[in-house]
Amino acid sequence: MSSSPPSPPDTELLARGELTVRGRVREASNAVLYCSVVHEGREAACVYKPVAGEAPLWDFPDGTLAQREVAAYEISEATGWGLVPPTVLRDGPFGEGMVQLWIEADPGARLLALTEGDEAEEGWKAVGLAQVDEDRTALLVHADTPELRRLAVLDAVINNADRKGGHLLPAPGGHLYGIDHGVTFHVDDKLRTLLWGWAGEKLPDEATGVLDVLDRSLAPGEPLATRLAELLTEAEVTAVRGRVAALRSSGRHPAPSGQWPSIPWPPV
Repeated sequence: MSSSPPSPPDTELLARGELTVRGRVREASNAVLYCSVVHEGREAACVYKPVAGEAPLWDFPDGTLAQREVAAYEISEATGWGLVPPTVLRDGPFGEGMVQLWIEADPGARLLALTEGDEAEEGWKAVGLAQVDEDRTALLVHADTPELRRLAVLDAVINNADRKGGHLLPAPGGHLYGIDHGVTFHVDDKLRTLLWGWAGEKLPDEATGVLDVLDRSLAPGEPLATRLAELLTEAEVTAVRGRVAALRSSGRHPAPSGQWPSIPWPPV
């Protein structure tokens, strides 16, 4: 996979373009609308998630998922990794919502697998045993790549409570994207992910450098901190700073806390 993202349409196209609904993603739990956006001769496909279509959650305030998706994009951009597709908050046909560039995934890419062995093969990391049927389990593994590892670090920073396999989008050009970041930035530890293969391992030097950048960027008055304050509560922004500080202090990937289910359901 490539280490840098391709050059996507800028956020101005998503924010200012004419938004036209073309269809709906039916399997989503919230309203997810497939759209086209056109501005000054440029056009792109995108996803529009109106706040009015968000299903209530017991542990997240109503009507805040769109803002959390945008906050995840802002953090991703600050890392320089470009792991979240361009995302904006804007008005649309069904009111305010999140609009994100549509990413066509490479159907031939393999990031997750079930294996019969007791240990992960070279190039893979073990997550844990999965029940295949009543009498058989298999080892769930994910690819051991720098791109996935970056995403695991990002998820730890934003406290992603729902990193499923279907939220991993390897683009045809090789770049990896993560999507669906509505349940993020909670003040309590809610990290749920399929990317536990590096749990407890030392963070790569690249990641520690990015965490240093985030630490400076999250200081009060810095542009990133100011932008997050527009999207999240003061307590949630403070919690982001705390997670970055904890990762820098430990120098290791987090491990499951045991106080919250560590794997999202359904996992894919």
